[in-house]
Amino acid sequence: MKSVRENTQPKKRRRASNGAPGGPSWAYEVAHPDASADLAPVVGRNLRRLRVQRGLSLEKLSKASGVSRAMLGQIELGQSAPTINVLWKIARALGIPFSGLITTSGAGGTVVLLASQAKRLASHDGRFSSRALFPFDEPRRVEFYELKLAGHSQEKADPHPPGTMENLIVAQGTLEIERPGERHLLATGDAILFEADVPHAYRNPAPVEAVMYLVMTYAETVG
Repeated sequence: MKSVRENTQPKKRRRASNGAPGGPSWAYEVAHPDASADLAPVVGRNLRRLRVQRGLSLEKLSKASGVSRAMLGQIELGQSAPTINVLWKIARALGIPFSGLITTSGAGGTVVLLASQAKRLASHDGRFSSRALFPFDEPRRVEFYELKLAGHSQEKADPHPPGTMENLIVAQGTLEIERPGERHLLATGDAILFEADVPHAYRNPAPVEAVMYLVMTYAETVG
C-alpha cells in the first residue's frame, strides 16, 4: 500500500508518520478493536522470529521496509495493532506472503470461518476493507480475500513481490483496475487476472459500494 502514515494506537486513532514524502493523509487501522487485540501478539511473534532468522536488526529491516524502527519495535512487543499498510511493507521487505505475518499454528481438517468472528482490516474512514477468507494456520502461496470499496473511492497498492498474480472478480458494483499504461473497467460478474508486481490501483467510479473477491498467488512459497 502507498500510505506513509502509521497508526500506532488505533483505539485513540493516533497516527505517526514514518517520514516518507508524497503519501496520502490517511492511515490503515483494524476495523474492530477485538480483531486488533487478537492479531497484535501473533504478528509480533512472527515478525521477531522471521527477522531473527534472516539476521536483520530492527534498523536494517526499517530501511528495507520503510517502516520506522520504533514502529517495528512496538509491533514485535505486541503493543501496536497490525495494519494493512504496515504489514504489506514488512512482508515485502522480508520476502514472504502477507499471511506469513498473521499465521498461527493450527490443525488440519475442516475449518469454518464464521463471518461474525472475521478479522477485517479497514481504512480509518471505513471506505476500504479487506477480510481474509483463509485460516491463519501457516504461510501459503495462495491467499483469498473479500474486498469492499465505498463509492467514489480508490485504493492504491505498491508492487507485490516479483511474480505475484491477482485474480479478482467483481461480485457487486463497478470497479476500475489501473496498472502502468493500462486501465480496465469491470462490471458485476467481470473478472481480471493481472501481474501485481507493479504499482496498481482499485477505483470505484460509482456511488454504490463495490464488493470483490481476490485470489492472490505468489511465485513461490517462502519459508
